[in-house]
Amino acid sequence: MVTFWWCLLGLLTCGYFALAGYDYGVGMLLPAFDSDERRRRQTLGALGPFFLANEVWLVAAVGLLFGAFPHLEGRVFAGAYVLVVTLLLGLVTFTASMQLRSRRPDARRGAWTAGIVGGALVTALSWGLFLGNLVLGLPLDADGSPSGDVLALFDPYAVLWGLGFVALFCLQGAAFLAVRAPAELTGRAVRLARAFSAPVLAFLAIATGWGFFALDGGTVLGAGVVVLTFAAFAVFRLGLAARRYRVALVGSMVLSACPALLAGTLRFPSVLVSPGYALTVGQAATASGTFTVLGWFAVPAVLLLLVVQWLTWRAHRRPLDQRSLLHF
Repeated sequence: MVTFWWCLLGLLTCGYFALAGYDYGVGMLLPAFDSDERRRRQTLGALGPFFLANEVWLVAAVGLLFGAFPHLEGRVFAGAYVLVVTLLLGLVTFTASMQLRSRRPDARRGAWTAGIVGGALVTALSWGLFLGNLVLGLPLDADGSPSGDVLALFDPYAVLWGLGFVALFCLQGAAFLAVRAPAELTGRAVRLARAFSAPVLAFLAIATGWGFFALDGGTVLGAGVVVLTFAAFAVFRLGLAARRYRVALVGSMVLSACPALLAGTLRFPSVLVSPGYALTVGQAATASGTFTVLGWFAVPAVLLLLVVQWLTWRAHRRPLDQRSLLHF
């Protein structure tokens, strides 16, 4: 039963990165589409139907984490509170700037554009640092309490993950725009996707090689996720080369989900480790009675979320044109 709920949390978390990753990628790539306001609105408009639906996956994942694994939530948020705060600041800045940028047609939009780019950048860096620390091991003492100072969260390996996530989300955003942006922007999106392929591959190769020597306690599941990561990158590159941009987008979405999947499976059933401390999935879980209550709400809600996401993509599967509604 506990494993089932852990897998459900993994589904929601991976779904969030697979979908919301291109939100932040498009936000960071916004300056690459000239200073022409019409083109920038079209770039953001490509996200319009998906933006809020993508964020719901994070809300659902955090809600399930609080309800199903409260002991893990307490340890993780305490051990990485600085990164949680910067992550929230980035998310709020990015979301608010997206929503408010085009509210007044006659207003200047430079500050809101900077908020979108800056918020997306901070969010990408924070997620990379956060997951990198989970993979490396949070700075916790033998009791599971935070140890060391704030700089302990900025280990070089975790910083590599932060920078890698910036490139990864930019690559995903470019792949998304190759599918959804108007025809006149497709060529630039494809060039950006190709440009970010090299830094993403470098991140994957260095993180894998470095982790092989720096990390302890890896499992076969973790090794399988690493293989899946490189396979997803290969699908992305093959789709790009064959001009099958939807295939490339799917490859990039799986690629963005793999780091979260690795963090959850690398040492399973241990789900949180640090020198001298380990927390297993059973120890992190809530009481069995709570799982029964959650089952009445969580499973139907996840099924509804999947259906709504599929319907949204089905209704907006074509690229933008002159008749498309621009939400932002």
